[in-house]
Amino acid sequence: MKRTTTPSQAPSSQRRQLLQAGAAGLAVLAAPAIVRAQAAVKVRVGYWPIAAGLPFYAAVEQGYFKAAGVDVEVQRYAGAQQIMEAMLAERCDGSANGTGSANIAIGEIAAPGSFKIFCSNPSNVKNVLDQVLVPTASTAKVMADLKGKRVASGPGIQNVTLAKAVLERGGATGATVVELPIGQHVAALAAGQVDGCYTLEPTGTIGRLNGSTRVLESGVIAKYVLGDPMAPWFGGSASLTSAFIKKNPEAAKKYIGAYAQGVQYVRSKPTEARQYLKGYTAIEGPLTGEVPLAAYTLYNEFTPQDVAHFQKFFDLFAEKGIFSSRLMVDSMLYKG
Repeated sequence: MKRTTTPSQAPSSQRRQLLQAGAAGLAVLAAPAIVRAQAAVKVRVGYWPIAAGLPFYAAVEQGYFKAAGVDVEVQRYAGAQQIMEAMLAERCDGSANGTGSANIAIGEIAAPGSFKIFCSNPSNVKNVLDQVLVPTASTAKVMADLKGKRVASGPGIQNVTLAKAVLERGGATGATVVELPIGQHVAALAAGQVDGCYTLEPTGTIGRLNGSTRVLESGVIAKYVLGDPMAPWFGGSASLTSAFIKKNPEAAKKYIGAYAQGVQYVRSKPTEARQYLKGYTAIEGPLTGEVPLAAYTLYNEFTPQDVAHFQKFFDLFAEKGIFSSRLMVDSMLYKG
């Protein structure tokens, strides 16, 4: 009968060989998990420091992206146009909410098929983001009272075009629009450098709390561009580049899923979520409890009516010659 030798009974040299072979086998089995951990796909996301980006800020701080297995690199930009340009140049893979939808659209027209919107932040007179402000002591009561005045707007073609449209349709003919970083709007109004400003929250809340400005009108895009104060203005959007989605389809799904968790967190716990405005925006201290929060619509929540309102917003830029051609919103929406 042939004798069978177990590892514990083998001579020391043979035992070492068996142990070395076993260790090598374990290393091979363990390697895929290690490789997967080291190869987490990086998503470079640009944001503009305004309140509308809250779901992104919350998702980062709550660890939703990390839990989903994606490595998010947060990139801060001075304006939406810079985010779009960075995405076109492949220095950035996506935008957070608050990035101007029209800015993204301009990039799409320049390079068709480059962008996919998966979440937008609609605002109106109820879900306030956009406002026209005046100094506290201003005699202006309605938009038409800014006729012939100097009015600031945020930087970039979306802000400037919308400011001009709101003033024109509100009867403030002859007003001069001056581009200024949003963080300078309150100071410019207080110093008398401008007579009014088309701006985005938290500017209105900052000015109200320090007593230097007041709101002339809120939800001005819904009223003057869409024709209904309660219509959803999809002015800012979270997006990914089509190139990133194509190259990393599973990572893109994980990222969007984690982002959706951020949206749900803001919806279900808005008071708690407000803390994450600090550090990402100029909003901190008592201001975090005062600033209005935008609403959010995910790619699988858009209704036909939503798309129609979104399209009407885009069509304004085609009418004004900002878009070189009419762009269909539906072609830019992420389909899952």
